[in-house]
Amino acid sequence: MRCAALFSGGKDSTYAVFLAIEYGYDVSCLVSIVSENLDSYMFHTPSISEVKKQSEVMGIPLLVQETRGVKEEELKDLKNVIERAKVDFDVEGVITGSVESAYQASRVQRICNELGLECFNPLWQKDQLELLQDIVRNHFDVIVTSVSAYPLNRSWLGRKIDEKFIHDVEDLYSRFGINPAGEGGEFETFVLWCPLFGRSLTVVDEQVSGRNNSWRMEIKVI
Repeated sequence: MRCAALFSGGKDSTYAVFLAIEYGYDVSCLVSIVSENLDSYMFHTPSISEVKKQSEVMGIPLLVQETRGVKEEELKDLKNVIERAKVDFDVEGVITGSVESAYQASRVQRICNELGLECFNPLWQKDQLELLQDIVRNHFDVIVTSVSAYPLNRSWLGRKIDEKFIHDVEDLYSRFGINPAGEGGEFETFVLWCPLFGRSLTVVDEQVSGRNNSWRMEIKVI
């Protein structure tokens, strides 16, 4: 089945593409939303411009759609770009990296229903710690690009997801209820390498902003 993959450059959307290809899906294009609203309910925003580099090293075409990021209205922009993927790449389905957010999953499903497309969510309801372990086991190189929950702070920016990271977030989950995979928006990530990439990406610049327990890092990669 030819599919478009909703793609943010983070661990979940990238791992979903990886699994979809392993399951035999033909990922014909990536679809990324660039939102003006840094606190979008639907879309990942840190370093979203760098998905172009990821698309290049994956060898998969990228469709980019800008949105003002107004709640619910931004779904019209998502529908528009998915419709473009249907026309331009003749896709029959949409792949998402949704894990636990019913808000996001239900809205993408509704759009797919309206466009007559299948919706495939390979990570849906997956155990959060198991998801992180699978990402490490498959040698993904993933860094944290934003945090937004107590007691996370600036020191978490740039951290790699590895066994130590998994141990630390498991501890934070038991003590503070922080979702270990960041499903509540506690942290966002960017993938620098995975088995789908022709080469690794390297961070050559970073712009950090924030305060207290809310920080983000905009990166530039080559």
